[in-house]
Amino acid sequence: MAMSELPTLDLPPEDVDTDDCLLAYNYLYSPTLLKGRVAFITGGGSGIGFRIAEIFMRHGCDTIIVSRNLQRVSEAAEKLKVATGQRCLPLSGDVRDPQSLNAAVEEALRTFSRVDILVNNAAGNFLCPASSLSLNAFKTVIDIDTVGTFNASKILFERFFRDNGGVIVNITATLSFRGQVLQVHAGSAKAAIDAMTKHLAVEWGPSRVRVNSLAPGPISGTEGMRRLGGAAAEAAGIWSIIPLQRKGNKTEIAHGALFLASPLASYVSGTTLVMDGGSWLTSPNHLAPSMDLWASGLKKDK
Repeated sequence: MAMSELPTLDLPPEDVDTDDCLLAYNYLYSPTLLKGRVAFITGGGSGIGFRIAEIFMRHGCDTIIVSRNLQRVSEAAEKLKVATGQRCLPLSGDVRDPQSLNAAVEEALRTFSRVDILVNNAAGNFLCPASSLSLNAFKTVIDIDTVGTFNASKILFERFFRDNGGVIVNITATLSFRGQVLQVHAGSAKAAIDAMTKHLAVEWGPSRVRVNSLAPGPISGTEGMRRLGGAAAEAAGIWSIIPLQRKGNKTEIAHGALFLASPLASYVSGTTLVMDGGSWLTSPNHLAPSMDLWASGLKKDK
């Protein structure tokens, strides 16, 4: 192939918008990169969490996928096992409830005898101006995102990582970088997780635990894209404002998580990997049009 025929280095990998496995996969890393490893993934039944589980499994990893919805993760686990040939254990668990998470971790260790990687992906979000946000709604997002991340991290540290080492990948966001409108709840929750990433990296590093955050931008085929104005952004041509001129996909984010979880990132800890095509630097952040978008969403929900 002539040099001029090589694809550009920003070409996205293949992906599917639905919560189904990829029809084909082109390996960029060794297929045995995570061979023998076990990953515990919260929110692993759909969206980014599902694709992370798939990509990890395609690289030799067994997984535990956890969600409050056992039917969802059970169906997801069957798809993942068929597509990859690896083991996948679906478990019911609520990251807000330490007792529930303890039971899930106990079952994971009973089944696999180890957990090498924790991916904190469970999250809740919606558009809402701070003035209309109820106290309970704010607390709920904090409980799921921030408290849930700490719960899972602390439990796995105490049960396995303290004595055996491990990797934690926290899925966060760029919302707090500039104060995104209509996102005070999620932005505050994710900013706290990014801070937590640094604190835990410092405190748990001597136990051979690496801790990092991964902050996706607008990603196709996700609940976030569907609920946070993705269709309106598409219609308004917002993607052309992003430096890379497009939205990302779930496989790209999974590749970022794969890097952070693998020996390729053996000296990476306490940082946030932003994967948004430069979106947070250039995308609009104006209150009036965002309020219009929020109002139109309220009308659709009625």
